[in-house]
Amino acid sequence: MKVDLLQMVEYGGCSAKISPKQLEEILKYLPLPKDPNILVDIDTHDDAGVYRVNDELALVLTTDFFPPVCSDPYEFGQIAAANSISDVYAMGGDPILALNIMMFPAAKLPMEAYADILKGGFDKATEAGVRIIGGHTIDDFPPKYGLAVVGYVHPQKIITNAAAKPGDYLVLTKPVGMGIIMAGQRLGMANETDVNETKRLMKLLNKSGAEVMKKHNIKCATDITGFGLAGHAMKMAKASKVSISIQMKKVPLIGNAYNLVDDGCIPGASFRNLEFVEEHLFEDSTLDYNLKMIAFDAQTSGGLLMCVSPYSVESVLKDLRAEGLTSSAIIGEVTGLKGRYLSLEN
Repeated sequence: MKVDLLQMVEYGGCSAKISPKQLEEILKYLPLPKDPNILVDIDTHDDAGVYRVNDELALVLTTDFFPPVCSDPYEFGQIAAANSISDVYAMGGDPILALNIMMFPAAKLPMEAYADILKGGFDKATEAGVRIIGGHTIDDFPPKYGLAVVGYVHPQKIITNAAAKPGDYLVLTKPVGMGIIMAGQRLGMANETDVNETKRLMKLLNKSGAEVMKKHNIKCATDITGFGLAGHAMKMAKASKVSISIQMKKVPLIGNAYNLVDDGCIPGASFRNLEFVEEHLFEDSTLDYNLKMIAFDAQTSGGLLMCVSPYSVESVLKDLRAEGLTSSAIIGEVTGLKGRYLSLEN
């Protein structure tokens, strides 16, 4: 029986997250534990938590799950697993173990679809060197899938979103526009080439990008997911107490993403992300509106955004491209704090 998971959801992938503004309000009520071994917690809204076991070992802990972002159950499993594992890579860690998180409407989906989702997750986790050793399932609609992941990192080699320094260049490893392209597919506006490329990018592990970061001793990075390029860049700037400027014409885009926005295909998550960032945003008066909305497009399993010293940026780009991340590009820079955390320019 052929199953189209997109028929069951209104929002899929990281577009289904609650608005970052709501999340920020919720987190105000979450007490933070006091423990000297907690090296990274939610205080800076980083990608994962980090807990020191000893002087040589820390655990990286993260979880992520969401409704389907594509029609095929197996591909959905792959994408959800790649997205979940990405947070460990963004922190400079090596993912090791995972647990499945599965919400499955038993009366509305055949068991074969359930099996295919889990198989997709298992295969992608295996590609990452991650062992799935258990999990939890409840009966719930619409279906949702993801992983809780544990990784290792040396306590002195953690990569955080709070270490950007004035003078750093911003390097992005994957093109953006994933939310726009997948919304365009639902509306019959996106072409098959762009949809297939978007799914390929969402299934692409950030493993090779993370290896390049570790090789060049990069200290600050984040992965681009539900809050969009602008949202995650703003969080990085705020955590680091700096300002970040992004030149949107330098940001690599997927296929016809720009034209889809021009035709009115702007997902709702883009407006929620804009609402979150706008009080911290300086917007160039000549900024192209389409590029502005692309900056806020929610990405699913997006690329790494890293802060790179001007002395090593060309070597980093060369290594990223050699690893197959051919769209990697310098898209902006870090400066001292100038009143607003984020600046968007043409």
